[in-house]
Amino acid sequence: MDRTRLVRAVLGRLDPETAHELTLWALRHGLGPARAVADDPVLAVRLWGRDFANPLGLAAGFDKNATVIGPTLRWGFGFVEVGSITPAPQPGNPRPRVFRLAEDEAVINRLGFPSQGLAAAVARIGRWRAQAERAPARGLLGVNLGNNRDSADPAADFAEGALALAPFADYLAVNVSSPNTPGLRALQGRDELVRIVGQVRAAIAALPPAAQPPLLVKIAPDLSAAVLAEIAAVAVELKLAGLIVGNTTVARPETLAGGHQGEAGGLSGRPLFAPSTRVLGEIYRLTEGRVPLIGVGGVGGAADAYAKIRAGASLVQLYTALVYRGPGLVAEIKAGLAARLRRDGFSQVSEAVGADHR
Repeated sequence: MDRTRLVRAVLGRLDPETAHELTLWALRHGLGPARAVADDPVLAVRLWGRDFANPLGLAAGFDKNATVIGPTLRWGFGFVEVGSITPAPQPGNPRPRVFRLAEDEAVINRLGFPSQGLAAAVARIGRWRAQAERAPARGLLGVNLGNNRDSADPAADFAEGALALAPFADYLAVNVSSPNTPGLRALQGRDELVRIVGQVRAAIAALPPAAQPPLLVKIAPDLSAAVLAEIAAVAVELKLAGLIVGNTTVARPETLAGGHQGEAGGLSGRPLFAPSTRVLGEIYRLTEGRVPLIGVGGVGGAADAYAKIRAGASLVQLYTALVYRGPGLVAEIKAGLAARLRRDGFSQVSEAVGADHR
């Protein structure tokens, strides 16, 4: 058994949240792998005036408190997204709150936005940015914004986070779709979305134009056709920089075999691939490709990443598959994706975006 497989085997015997904390500790202490080769040029993506070496990103939730930005970028991601970051520190829900469904290559979590808060995140991201300027970082940074559980005004929370973190982020993502914060998913309605986006934009309008990053909204995969149409219309009307499709699901497919399938929370991993990709394609169709999309949910290989792109994603994220496959999966997906793009006659990722709709 090689060292990577041994480490995964050891971590797999631990409580999932403890295993994750140990992984973060190891990365902070320089014990993680690093990519050794440059990305294939066919994988390059230019979006929002920014250059991504490849379209593969680490989804929010892995690095909630922005403690391992550099180490995760060195796995070979084109970008990483930290958070969700809330204005005030909060502990989240009681443990246990993360459950593996190994038979399904899935995870259920009901973390509830545990966060060390805005001040800690700003300090860490600021230090990383300063270091990256001295030795240019390979990869871009997205920041996922959350609201505090007890907040009387979630829009004000998002605006506060955006103002503090905008100068450091390559994009900001407003998370209105976690199933683990009471009332949060209700913010995906038209009126609430318009109010949140307006308040966030007003908050960062005082910053210099160069410090105003693209603003995205992360939505759920469980929405009705009517709500999806409403979100698509708002995204086009407000000229949102993008949508992230989508978050974890509260649905429980009948095919689940894992013993923890009855736990409350959001389901991620392999069972989420098909429904999240359907929603991604529907949003692409509804917006007529006018709103850039990040596809996330169930990506576990190159074929999955390519399917997301063909369904309409300009960028693709993963997280849960790393639990079962380890960081070597990143290089594997990139190699397979490059091969598929060339096989189908595409010279760059953008040419394949939405190909299944043409």
